[in-house]
Amino acid sequence: MSQPVVVIDAKDHLLGRLASTIAKQVLNGQKIVVVRAEALNISGEFFRNKLKYHDFLRKATAFNKTRGPFHFRAPSRILYKAIRGMVSHKTARGKAALERLKIFEGIPPPYDKKKRVVVPQALRVLRLKPGRKYTTLGKLSTSVGWKYEDVVAKLEDKRKVRSAEYYAKKRAFTKKVSSASAAASESDVAKQLASFGY
Repeated sequence: MSQPVVVIDAKDHLLGRLASTIAKQVLNGQKIVVVRAEALNISGEFFRNKLKYHDFLRKATAFNKTRGPFHFRAPSRILYKAIRGMVSHKTARGKAALERLKIFEGIPPPYDKKKRVVVPQALRVLRLKPGRKYTTLGKLSTSVGWKYEDVVAKLEDKRKVRSAEYYAKKRAFTKKVSSASAAASESDVAKQLASFGY
């Protein structure tokens, strides 16, 4: 990756594999924005992953619970914590790397109008055997206390309507341009120019 900012659509990616790829890239100096974090997948059935998260929720400082560890419920923060664990975040280099990273639920402006990419080596369909169980991160987050799944879903529905309208307009415009260029190439002027060797 060697673009100013790369926007990754996290839908149907495996959490750990995507996190490792992003960690490597931000350490190399690449700015990355991750959208649709709630649509990430984790291998394994929902109930087992929920038990693992509840095991994590029990971990706390013995004498003062406010000192951490902090149990983030939002999908964006769960992904952030996975990436942070793969970066030496206490050094200046690690802090600078994490500042190059932004993670969002849904696709907020202005990233709804930017080109989004996927990470093939982290896609569930290419990495998980067909028929194996997997968990959606948004569902897991909601089960442990994340309150904004419905809000994000509502905003995503609105965005998809706008996106469909834009795509329909773009297709119509492309069709007009191609038909006009085809008509122009078949015109008498083009034939005359061809006769003169142009």
